[in-house]
Amino acid sequence: MQAYCMKCRSKKEMSGATAITMKNGRPATQGICPDCGTKMFKIGKS
Repeated sequence: MQAYCMKCRSKKEMSGATAITMKNGRPATQGICPDCGTKMFKIGKS
């Protein structure tokens, strides 16, 4: 799944993507940027 990396300032395919649920109950996906290792986050169903 693609997400925006805040450090690289571009859209990239996140590695290690896992589906999570935020505190307010909304679904989201969390992963790691393959280039810089920064945590990536995308709100919405995966």
